[in-house]
Amino acid sequence: MLERMSLRNKTAIVCGSTQGIGWETAKLLAQKGANVVLVARNEESLKSRVKELHSDSQKHSYVVADFNQPNQLKEVLNNWVAQGNVANILVNNTGGPKGGPIIAAEVDEFLTAFNQHLICNHILVQTLYKGMIESGYGRIVNVISTSVKQPLNNLGVSNTIRGAVANWSKTLANELGQYGITVNNVLPGATNTGRLQSIAETKASKTGESTAEIFDEMAAESPMKRIAEPIEVANAIVFLASPEASYINGINVPVDGGRTKCL
Repeated sequence: MLERMSLRNKTAIVCGSTQGIGWETAKLLAQKGANVVLVARNEESLKSRVKELHSDSQKHSYVVADFNQPNQLKEVLNNWVAQGNVANILVNNTGGPKGGPIIAAEVDEFLTAFNQHLICNHILVQTLYKGMIESGYGRIVNVISTSVKQPLNNLGVSNTIRGAVANWSKTLANELGQYGITVNNVLPGATNTGRLQSIAETKASKTGESTAEIFDEMAAESPMKRIAEPIEVANAIVFLASPEASYINGINVPVDGGRTKCL
């Protein structure tokens, strides 16, 4: 019997892949047979993580890029492609902007988040999509947020930028579908990552509650009464990157335990 969701002979670029959802996704892609290219800004962390990836004759590697510097990312990617490399799978995943009410957000916070998320995502796709067409296999998965369906309190900048990325993604899906390239979004709910810890600590400092109490409140918002583990989000990402998801295109997939109230 053929292995389900096999990604052997496919190359996957995973952004923000030294921790959290990105790291769990990279590990799972490697387990499914993909050659994984980790992308992050800390080279020491990248070197360490590459060694931890499962390998059955695969070739894993990394690219150092700081998403605060889109032009640097473009140069690095152009060099990578110029060396004859092709990516079949792209997972766009970047840590979200800091929390806070939108009315208090500085203009620079929007510009920074716009560059980190939409502009860098766009650079990645523009640089890599032709290789996907030529190779006959293309999957683009954007890790965004359930806020594209239902804005979240005290995440004003994130709500705004995530919505822009979601509409960019849907437009790409419409344009690239004719080439067999699918473009989909995974929308994590509250997930046990460093970012959620940071959000909880910030809220705790303002309310006087403990971080544990904040986590309990977040868990209570889901019908499943718990927060997600990063691997549960990674499972959805890797499915969308697989051959089995060949006719799934242009959609948002919430992984939130049912917290989002709209369909």
